[in-house]
Amino acid sequence: MIRLIKKYKISLFIGFIVLIVIGTSIYHSYKPLPENVSFEGKEYYVDDVEFLYDLTYKQGEKTVTEHNIFDRIFEVIEEAEHFIVIDMFLFNGYNDGEKDFPPLSDNLMNALLDKKEKNPEVDIVFITDEVNTTYGSHEAEELQKLKDHDIEVVHSNVEVLRDSNPLYSGVWRVFFQWFGQGGTGWVQNPMSKNAPETTVRSYLKLLNVKANHRKVVITDKTGIISSANPHDASGFHSNTAFEVSGPIIEDMLITEQAVLDISGGGKLPGYNGFNKEGEQEEQGSIKVQLLTEGKILKHITKEIKAAKKGEEIWVGMFYIAERKVVDELILAAQKGVKVRMILDPNQHAFGQQKIGLPNRPVAAEMVEEGEGNIEIKWYNTGGEQYHPKMIFFKGKEESSIIGGSANFTRRNLFDLNLETDIKIMSPNNEDIIMEMDDYYLRLWNNEDAEYTLPLEKYQDETTPVKKVLYRIQKLLRFTTY
Repeated sequence: MIRLIKKYKISLFIGFIVLIVIGTSIYHSYKPLPENVSFEGKEYYVDDVEFLYDLTYKQGEKTVTEHNIFDRIFEVIEEAEHFIVIDMFLFNGYNDGEKDFPPLSDNLMNALLDKKEKNPEVDIVFITDEVNTTYGSHEAEELQKLKDHDIEVVHSNVEVLRDSNPLYSGVWRVFFQWFGQGGTGWVQNPMSKNAPETTVRSYLKLLNVKANHRKVVITDKTGIISSANPHDASGFHSNTAFEVSGPIIEDMLITEQAVLDISGGGKLPGYNGFNKEGEQEEQGSIKVQLLTEGKILKHITKEIKAAKKGEEIWVGMFYIAERKVVDELILAAQKGVKVRMILDPNQHAFGQQKIGLPNRPVAAEMVEEGEGNIEIKWYNTGGEQYHPKMIFFKGKEESSIIGGSANFTRRNLFDLNLETDIKIMSPNNEDIIMEMDDYYLRLWNNEDAEYTLPLEKYQDETTPVKKVLYRIQKLLRFTTY
């Protein structure tokens, strides 16, 4: 009898713990979002949007780098007069030395330090993700130097966001989060063999797979929304960015203030250059709108549904996996919209070989079901990544672009990561639309180099197996996409 009572008590205790874990998982999957997260800004009219891009490509045996994004970011920093706010996901120089990578992290750090020395009155705030300290396991040299020179550094607190990996995160929140991540590490750092060793507790936090994934630069004069990280091992990646000025900068500051609010930061330096009473707002024929997190998905699916037979949709993307986007693109193709996609083959990640998930099985499915209206090519990578996150809706007279930091994945589009995109709506005779058209046609047609490869290059007998793996990973959410 006593033994039965003990078993009953143990079962009751285990059941109670299981209920706590399940309840924790459910709550943190659906809890309310912080204020101004999942933000949909106003539509503003501007005269111009600058399209910037980085390309790494092959001309015969020669590798060519045609990179402009960070050159412009450094100019923007130099031109600032009152404040600089930067939000960047990856900001470190860790790499395994397999290539002579561009020192992007040092270059950005030095640009900010030089600016602070020359113009100490300029307020500078640098926001980043905890991945750069391996979730609090060690110091980051670049970030510490910024702090030492009176530049405010904010580590984003993504724990207040919804959990993207609920099967694991419920267990982590109940049992492991209380122990922190600091201390002497002994485990190889996932970023690089040359990065500081880390603690097991940091790996346990990493498995939540949550991030501030934004790539934004804001000053009192202009704003840049990008897919590029100031991360040395990412230095050869192909990326895209958009620069815009005007009152949309105020919306950008609102969304960055939201990060400070959840991360224990102070107030961002105010922006008072636009929308003052009695002042005329900047006008033009191009509409721009700031979108973050889940509002990006809302506008992507809205524009896909609105595409008409005979119109074109162009996609340049590192990861495509989210079913809502995939299914809408297939439906658009089935009604006669021409869909052309340039995708990363998902073969390389910082020196590690990958097996092509999620893009390869998704590409095979889309072509099979697109009734001849979906064409896909792979970017011809050589150890680097094709890293844009951009979609272009080419209409008869007007076109739209949505681009920034958000991959087409659940983690990036369902209010799980922090993401920032810009939506651009413009008549086709504006430079931004003609430049976008030229960009895609240059890569698609291999005009002056072998930028893209046919779909068959990475489709083989293992593709059906990868389809199954992709579906299982999507179901369980044990993925980085």
